[in-house]
This record gives sequence, structure tokens and C-alpha cells, in this order.
Amino acid sequence: MTTLDSLKILLPAVITFLVGISIAPAFIKFLTKYKLWKKKNVSTTIDGKLATITASLHNDEGAPVPRLGGFIVWFSVLITALTLWGISKIYPTEITLKLDFISRNQTWLPLMAMLVGAFVGALDDLLVVEAFGSRLNSYIGGGLSFPVRLFAVSSLGLFAGWWFYAKLGVESIYIPFYGQLILGGTLFILFFILVTLALFSTGVIDGIDGLSGGVMSAVFTAYGMIAYLHGQINIATLCFVFVGAILAFLWFNIPPAKFYLSETGMLALSLSLAVIAFLTDAVMYLPIIALPLVVSTLSVILQLSWKKFFKRKLFLVAPLHHHFQAKGWQSQTVTMRYWIVSYICAMLGVVIVLIS
Repeated sequence: MTTLDSLKILLPAVITFLVGISIAPAFIKFLTKYKLWKKKNVSTTIDGKLATITASLHNDEGAPVPRLGGFIVWFSVLITALTLWGISKIYPTEITLKLDFISRNQTWLPLMAMLVGAFVGALDDLLVVEAFGSRLNSYIGGGLSFPVRLFAVSSLGLFAGWWFYAKLGVESIYIPFYGQLILGGTLFILFFILVTLALFSTGVIDGIDGLSGGVMSAVFTAYGMIAYLHGQINIATLCFVFVGAILAFLWFNIPPAKFYLSETGMLALSLSLAVIAFLTDAVMYLPIIALPLVVSTLSVILQLSWKKFFKRKLFLVAPLHHHFQAKGWQSQTVTMRYWIVSYICAMLGVVIVLIS
């Protein structure tokens, strides 16, 4: 790695962190002033039954925490990207041109995915919060109905998959220790949609102060390293810019949280991650690198299936992190152990990339 490459990858991440912690206090005041927090806690499960344990774990209505905290993440990323791009155009030097990480073949698509996810997620969040929560809600958890969110995410996956196939000529995926597996256009696009939907479902991990941010920072760190190993410096820079933005968010999200990442943050991050995983040809490493996300999603699926077929619960409560809370773990214990496991999984994923 050259000195300029190191500067390109690391300095924008630091700038993004500083942008995030600078704008957060004013944003927190705005969220609090307009009561942009959840109107009431979840009292029923997806299958319509009373969620007594979940309600006890989320008994924070006396001191409500604002949603839409994910704005700090994607807005900081956007501001940093546009600022460095603008400086490179107004004052072109070797350093300023190097710091510009916006490029058509590497970062346009993940940035677009981020904005689409942020917009759809923000709509969902606004329909959940107290100021708007009594209007247009048909989904049990509040916000946009599940079919609407599913359609939005699937549409993005369809467009991105088509772009990879039609514009970038990609129709295969890399299988570790095997090589390229050619899927063809239709199967590749369908697989892209499936991965996008799978990452969309990982929003269930956003339930404890600091949990989702720490896990996502580990995942983006791993993909930043993978992109660098592949010589995709702009993607590596974007990944570490996401890490810088997430750390700024975590500054205000560690207990006691000043706001939650919520849908505008999780959708922006997960949809960007889906695109980056394909751009780095490392999508098949996702189950390892993002294992805590996978396990959280699977725990919900298993819980629902177990109740349907065996008429009883497999876990005390799902997702899995709430199961640990229900067993008596402190929320900080759950969060820190998830962080540890996430970084171990991220390192393991990078190791497998190196040897495969």
C-alpha cells in the first residue's frame, strides 16, 4: 500500500467521524423537539399473540428514545463523499484528486443503494414515531406495511442485479475453494434479489443500545479489507467511511442511547452492503463475516416455525439477543459479546479470502 493509498482509505473515515459527531447534537435536539420516537412499544408478536417478554425488555415509554438516528450515518457518508469530490474539482492536486472516492465503476451503485435504503427507511420510521404513528399504519410493528417494504427492497435488488449483468457484464459468483460459478443473467439477478432481501431482514438486530452499530462496523471493516486486497481502493475507502460514520453514531448510541439507528440506518447500511459484497466478488463470505446478523434472522425464522409446528417456543423470545436478555444477561453484556463475536467473524472471513 502506498502512502497516498493509506491516506485515501483512512483520512475520509476520520473526516466522516468528525462530521457525524459535529451534526449529531443539533439533530438530537430536532428529534426530541418533534417527538420523533416510537409511539408505543411492541405488545404483540408477528403472529398476533401477546409479547409479554418483549414488552418487558422494551419498557422505555417513560423515557422515549428518538428513532431516525441512522440519518447521522448516511448523511455523514454523503457529505464526506460530496465534499471530497467537490474539492477535487475546484482545487485539483495529487492529494485532493486521490481523496475523491466517487467512481462510476466502484462506488456509484453502493451510494445509490444507501440513499434508496435511507429514503424508504425514513418513510417507515416517520410512520412509526409519535408525530405520525396514528396514520396509515397497517403493519403490526407500525410504519410501512411489510409488502411495501418488500417491494421497495426487491425493486432495488432487481435494478442492481440487472446493472451488474447488463452494464458490468457480471453473471457469476465466486465460490470459496472452488472458483467462479456461472449462473447466467436470470439466475444471477434472482440471486442478487435474494441476497438483498436476506440483508434487509437483518434489521431485527437493531434492538439494544450499541448492538447493530458495533456489528455493522465489523462487517464493513472486513469488506474494506477485502476490497483493498482486490485492489478496489475506492470501495475500500467507502467501507471505512461507513465505519467512521457508524462510530460517530455509536458515540451517541452507547448506553444510554440518545437515538436508535432504526430503519433509515439499517436499510441504508444493509442495501449498500449487498452491493459491496457483489462488487468485491465476496458475497459467499457474507454468512461468515456477518454471522451475528445471520443468526439473529434465523432465530426469528426458527421461533416462528417452532411455534407453528410444535406449538411452543424454541427461544424465550426472538431475536436471539433478546433471548439472552430474557435469561438475565445485562444489555451491555449482550452488546459487547456480539461485538467481540462480530470482529472475530470478520477476521475469519478475511482469512478465508486470503487462503481461498
